[in-house]
Amino acid sequence: MASTSDIRKGLCIRYNNDIFKIIEFLHVKPGKGPAFVRTKLKSVTTGKVLDNTFSGGSKIEDVRVETRSYQYLYPEGETYHFMNTDDYNQITLPESALDAPGLLKEGTIVTILFNTEDAMPLSVDMPASVVLEVTYTEPGVKGNTATNATKPAKVETGAEVNVPLFINEGDKIKVDTASGSYMERVKE
Repeated sequence: MASTSDIRKGLCIRYNNDIFKIIEFLHVKPGKGPAFVRTKLKSVTTGKVLDNTFSGGSKIEDVRVETRSYQYLYPEGETYHFMNTDDYNQITLPESALDAPGLLKEGTIVTILFNTEDAMPLSVDMPASVVLEVTYTEPGVKGNTATNATKPAKVETGAEVNVPLFINEGDKIKVDTASGSYMERVKE
């Protein structure tokens, strides 16, 4: 058993007969009244996200997890195939286990969390950013904007990312996997 002071991003807890992963949290100590922790939880079985508030000092049941490195191989309908980088065993996971499946490029190394009790995969942690090639975007027209204008661009994985006007087809860009937003252009 853990308490609310142990809450951190990425912690897996058992709550309402399901296993949830903490996506965001905020410890709040108001001037009047007891402290509490505001959290955003994502169900590892259904993928649903819910907001919950835990009162300060309350007990939460944490789930022991183990992390392993896997390489993303390919998608097949609603499932995604991964290969263990140590023993080459392959597993398939549903799309709901991934935070940003549209940004997952073949060959990317990801970290998969496993429940140590039953060895079931819980969630996939992607790298903080990925480098993707722009396959299609409209040409940017200078002079239309006052400040920071963006245009949609399709990347090699099929996802759409808003990019600055100076990005052209064939450019490689770095994309933040948490928000799905453009970070910078990558020179080779």
